[in-house]
Amino acid sequence: MPTIRVSEAARFLGVSDDTIRRWTDNGTLTAIKDDAGRLAVDGLELATHAQKLAQLPDDPHRAGSSARNRFVGLVTGITADKVMAQVELQCGPFRVVSLMSSEAVRDLGLELGSVATAVVKATTVIIETPHGKGSA
Repeated sequence: MPTIRVSEAARFLGVSDDTIRRWTDNGTLTAIKDDAGRLAVDGLELATHAQKLAQLPDDPHRAGSSARNRFVGLVTGITADKVMAQVELQCGPFRVVSLMSSEAVRDLGLELGSVATAVVKATTVIIETPHGKGSA
Protein backbone atom coordinates (compact mmCIF):
# COMPACT_ATOMS: atom_id res chain seq x y z
CA MET A 1 0.00 0.00 0.00
CA PRO A 2 1.58 3.32 -1.03
CA THR A 3 1.62 5.97 1.68
CA ILE A 4 1.63 9.69 1.02
CA ARG A 5 3.06 12.13 3.57
CA VAL A 6 0.77 14.92 4.74
CA SER A 7 2.77 17.65 2.98
CA GLU A 8 2.69 15.73 -0.33
CA ALA A 9 -1.02 14.97 0.04
CA ALA A 10 -1.70 18.66 0.61
CA ARG A 11 0.30 19.59 -2.49
CA PHE A 12 -1.53 17.02 -4.64
CA LEU A 13 -4.94 18.32 -3.55
CA GLY A 14 -4.05 22.01 -3.51
CA VAL A 15 -4.86 22.42 0.19
CA SER A 16 -2.84 23.17 3.31
CA ASP A 17 -1.14 20.60 5.53
CA ASP A 18 -3.57 21.66 8.25
CA THR A 19 -6.53 20.74 6.03
CA ILE A 20 -5.14 17.22 5.57
CA ARG A 21 -4.65 16.95 9.34
CA ARG A 22 -8.24 18.16 9.95
CA TRP A 23 -9.49 15.53 7.49
CA THR A 24 -7.57 12.83 9.38
CA ASP A 25 -8.92 14.16 12.70
CA ASN A 26 -12.55 14.14 11.52
CA GLY A 27 -12.30 10.77 9.74
CA THR A 28 -12.47 12.02 6.15
CA LEU A 29 -9.04 10.42 5.63
CA THR A 30 -7.41 7.71 7.72
CA ALA A 31 -4.17 8.72 9.42
CA ILE A 32 -1.34 6.18 9.26
CA LYS A 33 2.37 6.30 10.00
CA ASP A 34 4.90 5.92 7.17
CA ASP A 35 8.10 3.87 7.47
CA ALA A 36 9.84 6.82 9.17
CA GLY A 37 7.01 7.24 11.70
CA ARG A 38 5.62 10.42 10.10
CA LEU A 39 1.90 11.10 9.65
CA ALA A 40 0.70 9.91 6.25
CA VAL A 41 -2.41 8.76 4.39
CA ASP A 42 -3.09 5.76 2.21
CA GLY A 43 -2.44 6.56 -1.46
CA LEU A 44 -5.61 4.86 -2.74
CA GLU A 45 -7.78 6.59 -0.15
CA LEU A 46 -6.22 9.93 -1.09
CA ALA A 47 -6.79 9.28 -4.81
CA THR A 48 -10.45 8.43 -4.17
CA HIS A 49 -10.89 11.61 -2.12
CA ALA A 50 -9.16 13.65 -4.85
CA GLN A 51 -11.66 12.31 -7.40
CA LYS A 52 -14.55 13.44 -5.21
CA LEU A 53 -13.03 16.92 -4.88
CA ALA A 54 -12.10 17.31 -8.55
CA GLN A 55 -15.56 17.68 -9.98
CA LEU A 56 -15.34 20.18 -12.83
CA PRO A 57 -18.45 22.10 -13.84
CA ASP A 58 -20.80 20.31 -16.21
CA ASP A 59 -20.16 20.98 -19.87
CA PRO A 60 -23.02 23.33 -20.84
CA HIS A 61 -22.83 22.30 -24.51
CA ARG A 62 -22.22 18.57 -24.08
CA ALA A 63 -22.77 16.68 -27.31
CA GLY A 64 -22.49 12.97 -27.99
CA SER A 65 -18.80 12.15 -28.37
CA SER A 66 -16.39 9.26 -28.04
CA ALA A 67 -13.88 11.57 -26.31
CA ARG A 68 -14.00 11.05 -22.55
CA ASN A 69 -11.41 13.63 -21.50
CA ARG A 70 -13.38 16.88 -21.29
CA PHE A 71 -12.18 19.87 -19.29
CA VAL A 72 -14.56 22.80 -18.81
CA GLY A 73 -12.78 26.04 -18.02
CA LEU A 74 -12.29 29.72 -18.61
CA VAL A 75 -10.28 31.25 -21.43
CA THR A 76 -7.27 32.94 -19.81
CA GLY A 77 -5.13 33.72 -22.83
CA ILE A 78 -5.35 34.13 -26.58
CA THR A 79 -2.29 34.84 -28.70
CA ALA A 80 -3.19 35.11 -32.35
CA ASP A 81 -1.68 36.24 -35.61
CA LYS A 82 -3.27 36.29 -39.05
CA VAL A 83 -3.28 32.49 -39.43
CA MET A 84 -2.74 30.66 -36.11
CA ALA A 85 -3.72 31.13 -32.46
CA GLN A 86 -2.75 29.75 -29.06
CA VAL A 87 -5.66 29.52 -26.63
CA GLU A 88 -5.16 28.88 -22.92
CA LEU A 89 -7.87 27.58 -20.60
CA GLN A 90 -7.81 27.27 -16.82
CA CYS A 91 -9.79 24.13 -16.05
CA GLY A 92 -9.86 23.80 -12.28
CA PRO A 93 -6.23 23.33 -11.27
CA PHE A 94 -5.17 22.48 -14.82
CA ARG A 95 -3.87 24.77 -17.57
CA VAL A 96 -4.80 23.47 -21.01
CA VAL A 97 -3.25 24.99 -24.16
CA SER A 98 -4.61 24.48 -27.67
CA LEU A 99 -3.21 25.55 -31.03
CA MET A 100 -5.83 26.30 -33.66
CA SER A 101 -6.47 28.58 -36.58
CA SER A 102 -7.29 32.22 -35.88
CA GLU A 103 -10.42 31.63 -37.94
CA ALA A 104 -11.51 28.94 -35.44
CA VAL A 105 -11.05 31.39 -32.55
CA ARG A 106 -13.32 33.87 -34.32
CA ASP A 107 -15.88 31.21 -35.32
CA LEU A 108 -16.07 29.90 -31.73
CA GLY A 109 -16.40 33.42 -30.34
CA LEU A 110 -13.55 32.82 -27.92
CA GLU A 111 -12.55 35.78 -25.79
CA LEU A 112 -10.81 36.24 -22.46
CA GLY A 113 -13.07 35.10 -19.64
CA SER A 114 -15.42 33.06 -21.82
CA VAL A 115 -16.37 29.49 -20.90
CA ALA A 116 -15.02 26.77 -23.17
CA THR A 117 -14.43 23.02 -23.07
CA ALA A 118 -11.14 21.36 -24.00
CA VAL A 119 -11.82 17.94 -25.49
CA VAL A 120 -8.80 15.63 -25.63
CA LYS A 121 -8.71 12.40 -27.60
CA ALA A 122 -5.22 11.03 -27.82
CA THR A 123 -3.85 7.74 -29.03
CA THR A 124 -0.80 8.16 -26.82
CA VAL A 125 -0.87 9.11 -23.15
CA ILE A 126 2.40 8.84 -21.28
CA ILE A 127 2.30 8.00 -17.57
CA GLU A 128 5.39 8.65 -15.44
CA THR A 129 6.17 7.80 -11.85
CA PRO A 130 9.00 9.11 -9.69
CA HIS A 131 10.15 5.61 -8.73
CA GLY A 132 9.21 2.98 -11.31
CA LYS A 133 10.39 -0.60 -11.03
CA GLY A 134 14.02 -0.86 -11.97
CA SER A 135 14.72 2.77 -11.05
CA ALA A 136 17.70 3.45 -8.89
